[in-house]
Amino acid sequence: MKAKSPNSIDVYVGNRVRVRRKTLGMTQNGLAELLGITFQQIQKYEKGTNRIGASRLQRISEILRVPVGFFFENGGSGPIDTATNELNSFLSSKEGLALNKAFIAIEDPNIRQKLVALAKSLAVAGLPDSDSELQDSIVNS
Repeated sequence: MKAKSPNSIDVYVGNRVRVRRKTLGMTQNGLAELLGITFQQIQKYEKGTNRIGASRLQRISEILRVPVGFFFENGGSGPIDTATNELNSFLSSKEGLALNKAFIAIEDPNIRQKLVALAKSLAVAGLPDSDSELQDSIVNS
């Protein structure tokens, strides 16, 4: 018997829970305690292995101080595309979260622009010369 794979929406919602929890500096254990469940259940929610019920999602939104719509693309009104999944994966990573927090802490817009330019130049420098289309898309984004 083949194991059931998680639904893409459950994975997306779980990733959004993880991103918000980590943004607030909350542990899985901390969220679990506030919900009255185990941290293993939070792990399953965040991976999309277990679906989050409506009442539990409402409670999570209260604890994480976001509207329920935060957990869905465009407030739940649109499909989840590849770019959104890539962004969500990035923001869920340790490096992505650290980079995001550091970038937000920079108040000077000129420094922010210079940091974006630096990141673009580093990304292009790491690409093979034959991939000019990707280089152009990075430079022109």
